Amino acid sequence: MNESINSDVTKQAFDDFVDSTQAYLDSVVIDGSDQELFIASYLTGHFSLVGSNALGLDDFSLETLNTYMLKSLEKAYAKNEVLGQDQIEVSALWQQLFSRAE
Repeated sequence: MNESINSDVTKQAFDDFVDSTQAYLDSVVIDGSDQELFIASYLTGHFSLVGSNALGLDDFSLETLNTYMLKSLEKAYAKNEVLGQDQIEVSALWQQLFSRAE
């Protein structure tokens, strides 16, 4: 049976993912190199905005969160907010973090 986007189970999975992702991103401040800190900080900005929007919409689907994150990053890349290797590293970090939810 599929859980609705508002079910307690779905909300708990969403909350757990948000908490673990934020904890990882925060840990980079302590343990990361300058480049890792830049990448994690950049991703944190997008993640905070997208997560807040999901909460405001009462949409706790991790797939929807992933879709919004990817769209947010695509828009940023189109505006050349980050370039080249930085784009690759930001996208790779997001994929790594999101793969933990699957």
